[in-house]
Amino acid sequence: MNNATTLPRRWALITGASAGIGAEFARQLAARGWNLVLTARRTGRLESLAAELKRVHGAQCMVVALDLADPAAPATLHGATEAAGIEVEMLVNNAGYGVPGSLVSQPWATHRDFIEVLVTAPVALCRLYLPAMQKQQCGYIINVASLAGLMPGSAGHTLYAASKAWLIRFSQSLALENNSRGVHVTALCPGFTYSEFHDVNGARSIVSKMPKWMWMQADAVVRQGIDAVLRGEVVTVPGPVNRILKFIGKHLPDGVALRIVGKRSKEYRVQDSDLR
Repeated sequence: MNNATTLPRRWALITGASAGIGAEFARQLAARGWNLVLTARRTGRLESLAAELKRVHGAQCMVVALDLADPAAPATLHGATEAAGIEVEMLVNNAGYGVPGSLVSQPWATHRDFIEVLVTAPVALCRLYLPAMQKQQCGYIINVASLAGLMPGSAGHTLYAASKAWLIRFSQSLALENNSRGVHVTALCPGFTYSEFHDVNGARSIVSKMPKWMWMQADAVVRQGIDAVLRGEVVTVPGPVNRILKFIGKHLPDGVALRIVGKRSKEYRVQDSDLR
């Protein structure tokens, strides 16, 4: 853990900051004049990113390496920022991953950790950092959800779409609770985005066969997410292709949409047969 020696005016906290969308959030916020609390499991990557942000943008950074699968991690993180005298003005709940295969193909401990990281930890962090934002009448929360949370569930990665749908609804409720308190809450719902996400969950060889027009670069996703929370947009879907897919998924009859997703699941979700 590194503590910044000079406290800046504005701090953003980013979970899952060591790579992909999280690292891109750090770079873009630093370029906009923010200072960062960076957290993820990989200390070396976080420290390298912190050094880059200080060199390129003059950003002050605090690195806290921890695993959000640990139920004590949110309180540990909050305690570290409080001890450093840092008031977090923007919280980016970005940490996430996918569990390949069906519900019964993975041990319960794997699913339990997934729920802890993608559902419980974001709520705990919002609960811990909201009071100070409300007191200051100024704050921003970005919950990185997914287009999957707005579409029918797929076969494989059983809990992924469910967790993202939950995060979207949670963000909407949180936004309504805080829209008169100066705190903006946004659920960012990207579709397929170039990052390490599909390497980690073992789906790279599958999703690489998908057409390039379905993919977005992380920088575009993050830029639209930051702009959305600053203007008070509660749910944002970056990219015209993803917005079209959302529209189709919303307006097709449920049975038809579910059948289509069922036929296509093997094209973007790791199945049990792929794990053998």
